[in-house]
Amino acid sequence: MSAKESPWAVDRSRLMTVREVLDELGGTVSRDTFYRWRQLGVAPPAFRLPNGELRIRRGDFLNWLDGLRSDAA
Repeated sequence: MSAKESPWAVDRSRLMTVREVLDELGGTVSRDTFYRWRQLGVAPPAFRLPNGELRIRRGDFLNWLDGLRSDAA
């Protein structure tokens, strides 16, 4: 079975909303905290759509999480 066929495969190019990112973090981080992290430059990379909404690539989010694990060690 290839990685694309695996039920555990992750589409790293998929775009996530801020709500989806917060949900992935277990609902323990508020929207205000996320935007404060953005101001401080410690949030995962994001880009703004023409309608003003933010999107985060899933791969960037996962890389950001991995970096947090490295920082905690």
